Amino acid sequence: MPMSEYYQEIRGKVGSELLMMPSVAAVIRNKEDEILFIRKPEESLWGLPAGAIEPGERPGRTLRREVYEETGLMVHPTSILGVFGGGKYRYEYNNGDQVEYTVIVFECSIIRGTLRAMDGEVEEFKFFKESELPEMAIPYPVEIFKKEREVAKTIFE
Repeated sequence: MPMSEYYQEIRGKVGSELLMMPSVAAVIRNKEDEILFIRKPEESLWGLPAGAIEPGERPGRTLRREVYEETGLMVHPTSILGVFGGGKYRYEYNNGDQVEYTVIVFECSIIRGTLRAMDGEVEEFKFFKESELPEMAIPYPVEIFKKEREVAKTIFE
């Protein structure tokens, strides 16, 4: 779903001005330990499957919903890799809408599904090796993509 009624209503009141947006993102690996990235239409930078948390919605539920809508995959969140926010997580969409994300990044395992855009928001899917990550729209720390990271080390920024 491109934008929920809740966020459309807010945008109707504030226009393209900055919105603080609680959100989630998924690090999903294939059997070769490559990480799934998505690219949206008319954008050159890549991102993780992600989306905004709706009022009353739990972050884990948001994650499963957004990943399914964007990729056709059903996933299970297995751990939190980090929580990120602040000025460097500001983003301006092609239409001029400005957001600043506070994002919870989850490691996920694939339960089932076939990679396909369910909601029309994604133009391209690609798995990347952790040593060859693409240029990303949101500057996630590269440590969250390392398979061999310290298990107990969750990153908060």
